[in-house]
Amino acid sequence: MSDTVLTPAPEFSLPSSTGEDVSSADLRGNPAVLFFYPRDNTPGCTTENLDFTALYPEFQALNCSVFGISKDSMESHGKFISKKALAVPLLSDEHSTACEDFGVWVEKKMYGKVFMGIQRATFLIDGDGQIVREWRKVKVKEHAAEVLQAVKDLTAG
Repeated sequence: MSDTVLTPAPEFSLPSSTGEDVSSADLRGNPAVLFFYPRDNTPGCTTENLDFTALYPEFQALNCSVFGISKDSMESHGKFISKKALAVPLLSDEHSTACEDFGVWVEKKMYGKVFMGIQRATFLIDGDGQIVREWRKVKVKEHAAEVLQAVKDLTAG
């Protein structure tokens, strides 16, 4: 489920698997998708990254940047990309700064334990740096296709 919003995206600058830092300022001018996921090489996160990779050429055709973000290190991201042949660049938020600013660093519960972790969430940012859609507590199945449709709707208008 997504919510339509119109709020400025938080500023960030994070190291990327492309070898360069990516900042919110770099995304201006065209739409961008940021999907936050809990951890490299876990089943749901792998599926989500593979789904965005499969649709990556379609996002690129719409001049839309796509980035996956987790707290994993660049080394972990590199291994994940190589192992799964991912096309989508991954950003490392080891200090949780972007996770906190986007409100996805949350208290979670599993097997009776309470801990802090990343809530799976996706943000569609327009060329002016405004969050125009957000998806919280994402269910992975069909999610990447739903986000692609939202980008198509945004770029058609």
